[in-house]
This record gives sequence, structure tokens and C-alpha cells, in this order.
Amino acid sequence: MKKAGLIFLILLTGVGTHLFSQQGKNYPAFDHKKVHFGFALGVNTSDFRYTFNNDSTSLDSITGITIRKRPGFNLGIISSLNIHETLSLRFVPSLCFQERLFQYTYIKKGQQKMRETRLESTTLDFPLMLKLRTKRLGNFAAYAITGFQYSLDLASQADVDQSLGDPIVKIQQHDFAYQVGGGFDFWMPYFKFAVELKLSNGIKNVIIQDNTFFMDPLSSLKTKVWWFSITFEG
Repeated sequence: MKKAGLIFLILLTGVGTHLFSQQGKNYPAFDHKKVHFGFALGVNTSDFRYTFNNDSTSLDSITGITIRKRPGFNLGIISSLNIHETLSLRFVPSLCFQERLFQYTYIKKGQQKMRETRLESTTLDFPLMLKLRTKRLGNFAAYAITGFQYSLDLASQADVDQSLGDPIVKIQQHDFAYQVGGGFDFWMPYFKFAVELKLSNGIKNVIIQDNTFFMDPLSSLKTKVWWFSITFEG
């Protein structure tokens, strides 16, 4: 997420300087609306938190497991209910594309080898979030968010029959996660946009243990996703 963080800082610096230099408030009617709608565009990097299976017979030959993050993207629709001037309830159903690369190093006939496989996910995410922000300072405000998310993996291969010669990583179709993050709101003349960074940590073990080469050394897989988004609301 280093590139996303750099983009985040550039946007904040440039837009913040521009808005603070303006006189008066942009889009004052926005503050009087009870319900807001909009959309979110973003990128993500997805990962897993994992634990080893101590009963696995493969651990003697496997010398290392690495799960490498890969970039993905997401598109969401925003519905926001203002509970208070600084507190809102947000529902942002999203379509998300994610990818992880599993790399295993192991010893075979005295030589070290590596084997890898990709896990691609296309999820429908349904996060319900609380957003707590500062009072509006001209055309700027900072905020924090937290909440829970249910995800449905449309690309899940949970029911696919395994091939022992060419195994795949199988995870469950349903997942639950908690999310924390924050961002900055910027009011423009006819809409409000924001830059946002958040972390999603899965609370469910999604592994499907079928004792194949990739799954046998693991006892737990829990999702971990960083999200960087730009949102637009009217």
C-alpha cells in the first residue's frame, strides 16, 4: 500500500491547499440533507493471516510459506444516513476484485524447490459502517470509520473437485470482517468527495481443509485487506 499512501498524501496536500484558500463554504445545502447517496472507486491489496497445522505430515519437507499481496480494485454504491452533525451510518455495497499468490518452498530429494498458485476472488461486500467526523472547517473535515462487513465470494471454488496433480487453494464462499480506517472530506461547489484508507480483518477461518499440498500445512486462513478509495456524494 505504499503507492496508495503516497497518492493519499498528494491528494490531501493539493486539494486541501486549494480548498483552504477559498472563501466561504461550498455546497452549504449538503449539511442539511438527512440522507446522501454516491459512489466509491478504489484499489486494494489483499492478504491472509495464517497459522500452521502442527499435525501436518508436510511440515517436515516444507521450509517456508509466503502469501504475497496483489493489487485489486473495487466499485461501491454509497448510502449515508446522518444521525448527527458529526455522526452518520453508512452502507456501501461493493463489487471487489482481489488476488493473492501462495508460494511454498520445500525440500525434495535433497534439493530446495518452490511451488506457487494464485487465488483470485470476486466478492460482493456489504459493509455497515459508523462514520465519526470533525465539524466542518470551511470546506474540509477529517473522519474515522469502523464497522462490520459480510462478503460473498462469487468466484469461490469451494465445490470444485480437487486434482491431486494440480491442486488449488480452496476457501469458503462466505466471510465476515471488522473494518477500521479514516479519511478526509472535501466540499466542492456541487458535490463532496473524500479520500479514505481502511483495513479489513476477517474474523472467520475460511480454510477448506482437504489435505492437499497447499492446504495440509495450514490450519487457519483469515482475510486481511487494505483499501484506498475515493468517494463522491451529492
